[in-house]
Amino acid sequence: MNLESIPKYFSPKSPKLSDESPATRTDSLSITDVMAAIGMTHQEGGIGLDLFLAKIGVSSPDKAIEGLLGIANGLAGRRRPISELDEDTKSKLLQVLATFAYQDYALSAASVKPCPDCTDGFIDTEVFTTKSHMPQREKEFVKMSVFMGVKDFIPSAYEVHRNVREVVRVQCPTCCGKAVVSNSCRCKGRGKVVDEVATKANGGLPVYKECPKCKGNGYRKMPSENVRRAVCLQVMDIPETSWRRHYKPFYEAIVGECFKEESKASAALHKITR
Repeated sequence: MNLESIPKYFSPKSPKLSDESPATRTDSLSITDVMAAIGMTHQEGGIGLDLFLAKIGVSSPDKAIEGLLGIANGLAGRRRPISELDEDTKSKLLQVLATFAYQDYALSAASVKPCPDCTDGFIDTEVFTTKSHMPQREKEFVKMSVFMGVKDFIPSAYEVHRNVREVVRVQCPTCCGKAVVSNSCRCKGRGKVVDEVATKANGGLPVYKECPKCKGNGYRKMPSENVRRAVCLQVMDIPETSWRRHYKPFYEAIVGECFKEESKASAALHKITR
């Protein structure tokens, strides 16, 4: 059993209305067995299991970020620019980096993010509308003409039209009123796109290649520049060159530890349930 099989045990199952007999295999795991295996896995690879459960929305990310903060604190001793900071600044810096590292780890093609163009799914835009009205003098003339039964009389010909510029609320075209947009790449989360040159050379049979925009991930990674701006805003000012030389590799190392810990937890769960 792997970590990817855990989410279905935390979701309610609909009743099965069928005349088929239930499975009677003696080697199948019950829900009690799975919960016990999860508890044993938590002892061997706790932080990895906490990270995974928080990523799939089963538990709060607070405990996972707290464990990730401990890992970041251990890695900070190997980075001289970070280890030389005073304790208060260092603590705030690690807190910001650990939080962003978890968010980067939890990203996937299925995740969403706030719409960059609106806050509630609607935007204010200027439109031109045509307003029409009939002056009082023309109204009286129209009433008299209708009363007298004048033939081929067109009342709308006496209306006065004017274009008015108004500000109205319309649905945001970026998110279609959802206020969130998908984090998937233009490849729709597949990580592959059609190679037009190779496809043409192959007689029209589609040939796929790795998506050059997401590098095969299927989703957009969090820009490290966003992390630097958050650090500059909340902790201290870090020049772009210093960030790229010292702090960015440290941040990427924290993100890498998230995947390592998840792999350890998956291996421990597989070992327990095999």
